[in-house]
Amino acid sequence: MRVDRLWLTDFRSYASAELQLAPGLTAVVGANGEGKTNLVEAIVFLATLGSFRGAPNDALVRLGAHQAVVRAEGERDGRALLIEAELAAGGRSRVLVNRQRLARTRDLLGALRVTVFAPDDLELVKGGPAERRRYLDDLLVAVDPRHDRTRSDLDRVLRQRNALLKQVGGRLDPDAAATLDVWDTRLATAGAALGRARRELVANLAPLLGSAYDAVASEAAEVHIVHASEWLDQGYAEVLAEGRAADVRRGLTLIGPHRDDVELSIGPMPARTHVSQGEQRSLAFALRMAGHTLVTAEVGSPPVLVLDDVFSELDSGRSDSLLEALPIGQTILTTAGRLPPGARPQLTVRVAGGDLTTDSPGVPPVGTA
Repeated sequence: MRVDRLWLTDFRSYASAELQLAPGLTAVVGANGEGKTNLVEAIVFLATLGSFRGAPNDALVRLGAHQAVVRAEGERDGRALLIEAELAAGGRSRVLVNRQRLARTRDLLGALRVTVFAPDDLELVKGGPAERRRYLDDLLVAVDPRHDRTRSDLDRVLRQRNALLKQVGGRLDPDAAATLDVWDTRLATAGAALGRARRELVANLAPLLGSAYDAVASEAAEVHIVHASEWLDQGYAEVLAEGRAADVRRGLTLIGPHRDDVELSIGPMPARTHVSQGEQRSLAFALRMAGHTLVTAEVGSPPVLVLDDVFSELDSGRSDSLLEALPIGQTILTTAGRLPPGARPQLTVRVAGGDLTTDSPGVPPVGTA
């Protein structure tokens, strides 16, 4: 799986741009604020229809424009791949894959798979449980897009159940109790399915995470990952029944997959609070690489790997180890500084003043912003 060429119209800072990519390592180099991350954000958008920086779609349309267009040509499983997306300011996105319009945006999932590692990924280790739950669920969808339906069903039913609990104001009459029974049945089904999938995923990740951490940290360590769920073994339907009175009293669902966590440790030390920031960064990268390896094994080809400005946050030793640990496949890295000595890109794209130029001999200019 790879992206060979990218076209942008009115996306972020680019009025118009065209970018060629190498099948191996492409380096995108430029000062801060020049638009490097905007280029890789466009690629990730074509895989997920969302910004990996958490920006709403409206923010992806260039200021003053009515819509943005992102288009990429590449290859998947030995066949040509063309993905085109239109983002209307204040409206829905329209997507075509190989010139066929998608009936549902969910149908895009799996057409292009991308693994992103960015400085904010430190929150996977240091942040709250929501970041780690999102990591697991996004990885589940990358492995099998059908998990997106399970996640969506859970979110929808949970919203409905919480709305009812808030509406009853602590008093459950027979009609509300009957409605709550319906939501409990649906929530138990969706929640149990997602909980089991998360637990299996963590079990498969564990050995890969240890190997990835050893590679990027250049030293062996006992790395542990545990899916922390206090309800899954008992059965979600039974847990919901036992906790109903408390849920009614509090006006929300207190236990379930929306409260799960992923516990990470290095040796006996909890990684969130008791290890160095360098170890935390190595562990964050190891999480991404373990997921990347798992997806590669499950789907048969590596996702496109995006490393967005990660070298500014790593010392030289960890930067060298990261580069040595890069997997086979297409990688796109961005950097505001000099490339680490161990980086040997097939193609180097420089971004300056809105212009994109290439350093590689024999490769034509790739466009202007």
